[in-house]
Amino acid sequence: MIYLQLFLVFFKIGLFSFGGGYAVLALIQKDIIENYQWVSMSEFTELVALSQITPGPISINLATHVGYKVGATLGSTIATIAVIVPSFIIITTIIVFLKKFSDSIIVKRALDALKLAVVGLILGAALSLFVKDNFIDLKSYVILVGVFIAGWFFNLGSMLLIALSGLVGIVLYYFL
Repeated sequence: MIYLQLFLVFFKIGLFSFGGGYAVLALIQKDIIENYQWVSMSEFTELVALSQITPGPISINLATHVGYKVGATLGSTIATIAVIVPSFIIITTIIVFLKKFSDSIIVKRALDALKLAVVGLILGAALSLFVKDNFIDLKSYVILVGVFIAGWFFNLGSMLLIALSGLVGIVLYYFL
């Protein structure tokens, strides 16, 4: 039964994951923490961090990690396949019909509306990670503010921000 639940949850996540992994974090969080209690909020935060540094899309990485935690190797395989299948079906369908309707103003406006929805989903996902469990002390807030400033004002890439925040964390927690 757990494998069917894993498949259905991650199929739904794959089906509604417009805009990539960050946009779908709130949906993943609701299902795996609130609805099924497969992981706690602190475990979810760790899995998000692990999924960010693991090569590949965050939603697929999260599916793999959560699936493994819930159902070992078979659970991991099922969750990963489930999150990929809807995208495969949707993209195949879009490719078939896009050439027919690519000049349609309705299609162009629908895609513009989806862009706005994705921005809202990403903002919601970011705000949902601002919980007390994710900030253990003043040093963690210093790292957050530093990453924000470095990313916003100096336009540093995400990989560089992750590396720099890791280095700052090492200095703050092991040498100060």
